Amino acid sequence: MSAEFFLDTNVLIYAFTDQDAKKKIRCQELHELAIADRSGAISFQVVQEFLNAAQKKFPARFTDDDLREFLENVLWPLCVVLPSRRLYEDALQLRKETGFSFYDSLIVAAALEAGCKVIYSEDLQHGRRLHGLEIKNPFS
Repeated sequence: MSAEFFLDTNVLIYAFTDQDAKKKIRCQELHELAIADRSGAISFQVVQEFLNAAQKKFPARFTDDDLREFLENVLWPLCVVLPSRRLYEDALQLRKETGFSFYDSLIVAAALEAGCKVIYSEDLQHGRRLHGLEIKNPFS
């Protein structure tokens, strides 16, 4: 299992909100690239967070049928990292190394497990490198 880049939840969310047109376009581009050639990856955590946000935070909420379709056609095909003891242990070690929150460390651990070279996230430290993984803010 190896993908070129990992998408944090916020990147998927911006693709569906109208708060910032530039962010929306950039996130749609990354989202489409991830799907088109399977160069992008996400984890179970991103699936959960996205489904939760889609029900509560989007201007036009997804229906249950919309969510099922999106899960089937987009989220599940990109989801290459599922929970495991090793993933949690790696996240705890990353938390110790970086000072990131546990959930941010879990995202980084998932990106590393997926073999990604880049993680796109607005929430982490742009330009930082961790174990061969580069953190990039897609809006910088």
